[in-house]
Amino acid sequence: MKKDIHPNYAEFNATCSCGNVVTTRSTIGKDIHLDVCSACHPFYTGKQKAAETGGRVDKFNKRFAAIGKK
Repeated sequence: MKKDIHPNYAEFNATCSCGNVVTTRSTIGKDIHLDVCSACHPFYTGKQKAAETGGRVDKFNKRFAAIGKK
């Protein structure tokens, strides 16, 4: 590799609003603050609620379910 052409690759801390601190490596060069991380995001913690909204196919099937039973 050529010398002095690559950016400085160093460790930095990513601090989440929940207080979780993750140490990683990057060329960013300074600590960053995150809004969400894997420790507090609802998708990763299992607290995510799925919105059950019936689609057009479900609406069609409900409307014509009685006709199909004859």
